[in-house]
Amino acid sequence: MSTHEVTNQVPPFLGSDFLLDDAALRECVERWAGPSAVAELAPLGALAGTEEAQEHARLADTNPPVLRTHDARGNRIDEVEFHPSWHWLMTQAVGAGLTAEPWTAPAGSGAHVRRAAGFLLWSRVEAGHGCPVSMTYAAASALRHDPTLRDRWLPALASRRYDFGIRPVAQKAGAVAGMGMTEKQGGSDVRANTTRATPSPGGPLPGETYRLTGHKWFCSAPMSDVFLVLAQAPGGLTCFVVPRGLDDGTRNAFALQRLKDKLGNHSNASSEVELEETWASRLGEEGRGVRTIIDMVGATRLDCVLGSSATMRDAVARAVHHARHRSAFGALLVDQPLMRNVLADLALEAEAATVLGLRLAHAVDCGETELARIGVALGKFWVCKRTAPLVAEALECLGGNGYVEENGVARLYREAPLNSIWEGSGNVNALDVMRAVTREPTTLEALTKELHEVRGHSRELDAHVDVALAQASSLDPASAEATFGARAVVEGLALALQGALLVRHSPGPVADAFVVSRVAGRRGHTFGSLGVDLAGAAPALIARAG
Repeated sequence: MSTHEVTNQVPPFLGSDFLLDDAALRECVERWAGPSAVAELAPLGALAGTEEAQEHARLADTNPPVLRTHDARGNRIDEVEFHPSWHWLMTQAVGAGLTAEPWTAPAGSGAHVRRAAGFLLWSRVEAGHGCPVSMTYAAASALRHDPTLRDRWLPALASRRYDFGIRPVAQKAGAVAGMGMTEKQGGSDVRANTTRATPSPGGPLPGETYRLTGHKWFCSAPMSDVFLVLAQAPGGLTCFVVPRGLDDGTRNAFALQRLKDKLGNHSNASSEVELEETWASRLGEEGRGVRTIIDMVGATRLDCVLGSSATMRDAVARAVHHARHRSAFGALLVDQPLMRNVLADLALEAEAATVLGLRLAHAVDCGETELARIGVALGKFWVCKRTAPLVAEALECLGGNGYVEENGVARLYREAPLNSIWEGSGNVNALDVMRAVTREPTTLEALTKELHEVRGHSRELDAHVDVALAQASSLDPASAEATFGARAVVEGLALALQGALLVRHSPGPVADAFVVSRVAGRRGHTFGSLGVDLAGAAPALIARAG
């Protein structure tokens, strides 16, 4: 048709090198893991931007998993069927060492930083399959404290071979892990769990064996090989290791009741699970379930920060790509002053999230336990909460094309709220910061030391840090008034930490723009409301975004 000549349309977002084009991420990896880690991640960064990877992501998202409770003869099988693209994505993730491998490396080797950067890179391709990847990484952090269970499971969880299917761990080249904590009556309040654990010595598993009976309301990636599960033992809430396949070749009782129909994260199976006389090995002491599983929760929360950073980064990169190829009102969008304000503001937010996430991975790598403890809770609260408004603004940069599924940003928008909800919502993490500050004062001391590394660079940042630390020091869990204001205190600490990290590690225009806009508050309430004094820095900020 003569009217169907296509002009002024943006080419597909393909062919980018996700590592090469991400200056902030590349700098973080080189700084905290070394040039060899950058070289090792290069193939993954190049693969992520290819048409092959992007097409597998689309197919995995548009072909959600299917629950198969029974076989053709009526036998209960409780399996989940995935599209081949899901398995391709998992194969690449596991093959790149994004699961439990860092827990087998020496402390300070940079392994956690390299893995964190890889997880961020590959999460940009498709977020749903990142759930079992993350839980496998996190489960190893808890399992490593029990020599018997560590030796049984860590080699398979750290393997770079993806081996799908329910079989005994001894028969698998690699394994993935999940967890089952929340129940319908309690949600985040896991101490309200009612799943019962009855001691049953001599079971078909190593260690102290129990039989579990109960219902788990949210159990993601139920096709995983092993799960960490919380249940009420005679001594109180306890952590257990629950495999799908038993050593004798039979299947553990693990009835999948249904898969959740979710807003986003469509490629990932989230299920309700019924446990009935299910075999489990105890991990840790009876009554110490939360303490035992806390390392796993901390690791998955770190991945929430990294996953949200990936969503931000991809949204900004797609917005910049669009602006560089789309003309309006006589010029490319990227050359329009107000669009430059928006893109620069978005790029600044994404870089701050990236640097914070990789710094926290470096803290894990180096054994900075106190800083990781409080920093992960701060990052989980703030970065995950900033993702949804950022993606909404990035989508708006594409106009109506952004609202169309085939352009990629709509899927990011559906994913954007997820990490703020999973592994503890905003209130849970704000209260967690409060508990850390009041019950573990060394965490605040570690954060104070980190913030004071840049003391004297900026009077505005120094003043903000002083106020934020003073407010944190006055937190009192027994005070309803202090609890009421906890979110504001946590926000202040998170901005202080991001500001200090950018001042220390990012180029001057980036650090100065962050302090002026986020710390000093010389901006409006929406993205794209940076002050005119930052107009000169906008091109440099956008250039670092891709």
